Amino acid sequence: MIKSLKNVLLVIALLLLQNTVAQQVYTPNWESLDSRPVAPWFEQAKFGIFIHWGPYSVPSWSPKGTYEEWYLEWYTSKSVFGNGTFTGKEIPEFHQKTYGSDFNYIDFAKMWKAELYDPSKWAELFKKSGARYVVMTSKHHDGFALWPNHHATETRGYLWNSMVTGPKRDLVGDFVQAIKAAGLKAGLYYSLYEWYHPWYRIGSKKFVADYYHPQFKELVTNYQPDLIYADGEWEKDDDYWNSKELLAWLFNESPVKDHVVINDRWVKGQRHKHGGFYTTEYLREVINFDKPWEEIRGMGLSFGYNRNEDLEDYNSAQSLILMLADIVSQGGNLCINVGPTAAGKIPVIMQERLIQIGKWLETNGEAIYGTRKWKRTYQWSKGDRNFKLLKEGHSYVQGDYILKQTIHQQEGKAIKELFFTSKLKNLYAISPKWPGKELIIKNLNLNKDSAIFLLATGEKLHYQNSGKNVLIDLPEYDPNHYKPEDHYAYVFKITNGASSP
Repeated sequence: MIKSLKNVLLVIALLLLQNTVAQQVYTPNWESLDSRPVAPWFEQAKFGIFIHWGPYSVPSWSPKGTYEEWYLEWYTSKSVFGNGTFTGKEIPEFHQKTYGSDFNYIDFAKMWKAELYDPSKWAELFKKSGARYVVMTSKHHDGFALWPNHHATETRGYLWNSMVTGPKRDLVGDFVQAIKAAGLKAGLYYSLYEWYHPWYRIGSKKFVADYYHPQFKELVTNYQPDLIYADGEWEKDDDYWNSKELLAWLFNESPVKDHVVINDRWVKGQRHKHGGFYTTEYLREVINFDKPWEEIRGMGLSFGYNRNEDLEDYNSAQSLILMLADIVSQGGNLCINVGPTAAGKIPVIMQERLIQIGKWLETNGEAIYGTRKWKRTYQWSKGDRNFKLLKEGHSYVQGDYILKQTIHQQEGKAIKELFFTSKLKNLYAISPKWPGKELIIKNLNLNKDSAIFLLATGEKLHYQNSGKNVLIDLPEYDPNHYKPEDHYAYVFKITNGASSP
């Protein structure tokens, strides 16, 4: 009865919040726009999928440690930035050898057929992964539109959207329909700037007034995304982008005004200051934001699929699960990129990782979904917390670096013994490895009516307060009592509240 009443009250609260958002009129200034609350579903979701897909998926190549989707910029500017040390010759040399000097980037669009693209299969896979939302690039920095947008073609003077060249298909429309049909939230990435758009290159405001704003409005109106991930804001101030005016339209007049979620990439130098949720990429430090936030990264070192990467460059399922626990314990969401091939297939290694994550979440998801940051993020062992992440002989960080911070303890280094999350009166302690005969949670006292459960087996565990710590007796470890995915991380659920001494 009490549980039912709580559920009813929660529904009423959410409806009231949505109604408040709907009734509010927002003016084109940051004080007003920033007052708009982020829809509750985003903070509750915790785990999402990102898709980078475009003409760059045809070559699918960049130096290790760099973003494959930047192929055009690497080739044209002859410079490369990323996690390694590069000369700028890598992409031009690859392009010359593979395609020849007379082959232009726009020719990749003609080669891009997406012949195996089945968004319903994507959606099925993503749902099995445990992800609650999926974001796809509607247009990256190369300006190619993945929907039948006439602005992309007419302002450039050549065929530059997916309906008139390449796939000859509305990739965005099919994606949104399939993702929403699967019960997931559908998001769209949109790049404000474009490397070589003729109006943008000369700094003309026509790019904003006659291209960016109308193109964006068409995208939102036609496909009604649940989330918009803006990017490419870093070269121009707001007096150029007029993003505040566009967001006022989005929040007051658009068909998604009552529920759409946005990020913080709308004006040069304003990340982590204005917008909706805050964003990070390939995060390796502790974050302390006072707003909802999201970490995005690839399974490897690129967002788009990079066929130059090897197995050692990919994160294992365990590593990705520990990243998820790490990010969620800091109050954030993790959005993992699974760049498809040019044909539209999710690489098998990525499919495997997603299925493994999903199986772990089936058992342990209550320690992730809908949780909040607790008063403490981690429990550290003794030792130095500064980690050497580079592998000998490499100038970039390879996959599984988090295992050095949790399981494969280096001499003299500390490890994160536990991640903490909380929900209602429950505390969750996530252990990257089996603790042994006893789990010690430091600086914690439990109430007399508390109980502790191991989620993997459901068994209730005996505990006692001992000074400033809680000592939990663990059963003798028998691997036959656990499913294969249980070994990635063990979750201990503490009910009825806990307090620090």
